[in-house]
Amino acid sequence: MNTVNPAHGPRLSAETVHASTVATDGRAVVIVGPSGSGKSDLALRLLDRGFTLVSDDQTVVKRDGNRLMASAPPNIAGKLEIRGIGIVDMETVSSVPVALLVELTSEIQRLPDENPLLGIKLPLISIDAMTASAPSKVALALDRMGLKF
Repeated sequence: MNTVNPAHGPRLSAETVHASTVATDGRAVVIVGPSGSGKSDLALRLLDRGFTLVSDDQTVVKRDGNRLMASAPPNIAGKLEIRGIGIVDMETVSSVPVALLVELTSEIQRLPDENPLLGIKLPLISIDAMTASAPSKVALALDRMGLKF
C-alpha cells in the first residue's frame, strides 16, 4: 500500500515486469507478452521509427505518486536481443513515465481497455506483433490514447 508520510514523502513501489519498453517524446510504451511473442522484435521496429530503448525483456516499473516510471534493470541496461544477430548495445533512456501498455496476443480486442499496474490505470491495447501494421498501431495508440505528462 502506498501512503504518504509527511516526514518521509511518498513510498515508492516497484515491480519487475517481463516486458520490453521503448519511449518517445518523454513517454514510455511497455510491451508485454509471452516468451517468443515478438516483444523485442516490435521494440526494434519501433526503434526504427524513432523511439528509444528503455529496456528489453525485463523492465523495472516504479510507482512515483500518480504515475509509473520505467527503467532497465542495471545488468541489462543498454542491451537489446535481436534474434539471429545476438545481444547488441543500444542508446537508452531511463526513468520514463509509462503512458501505454501493449499486450501481444493473437486474440485481439476490438476496443482498447485499461489495466492497472501498481495501482495506476494505464491504457491497454492488444496487437499481434508480427503484423506489418503493429508499429503503426502502437504509435497511433500512443498519440491518441496514451497518458499525457
